[in-house]
Amino acid sequence: MTWNDTFLALFDRCLARYESGDVDFGNYYNPEDLGFLARIGYQPREFFDFVEDFGGGGVPSISTALLIAAVRRDYFHTVQKGIPSAKVLTGEDVPTFGEELEGMAYLPRLLAKGRAKLRGELDPDLMFGCGGDRNYLKNHGDIHPADFLRHLWASGNDDQKITTWIKEQQD
Repeated sequence: MTWNDTFLALFDRCLARYESGDVDFGNYYNPEDLGFLARIGYQPREFFDFVEDFGGGGVPSISTALLIAAVRRDYFHTVQKGIPSAKVLTGEDVPTFGEELEGMAYLPRLLAKGRAKLRGELDPDLMFGCGGDRNYLKNHGDIHPADFLRHLWASGNDDQKITTWIKEQQD
């Protein structure tokens, strides 16, 4: 019942290292930390990306990082039954920035990254919740990234459901 406290404590510890100038996240985690990340379906780099972005400008917030982790954790335990996926979505597999779905540029990329985030399949060089993702969500109804992930999960592979929901957010 206290995984969130462990997440926040680890975030604070990693942030302190980052802000001290240590950007080698490979040294941030002890075996207990790595076990914790595995139990919530997170990769070390994935966690660090949120620390780095927050430390570099305060966005996304720590609470946003926690809410996104909560969605991933829930999916990991509910859908994946705690078994990590062996697949990896690389930068070559992701739609380009300009690809469109229903006239919305960037959405195919965001959908691919979001689904891979849910399944824990993002290549370490990709991040769900990066500046481009946040910009898209902000400009399409000020959608919170965790809310986007939950709606994406509920939509399954039905792109029409998620595009309809996004359009509703803009009204």
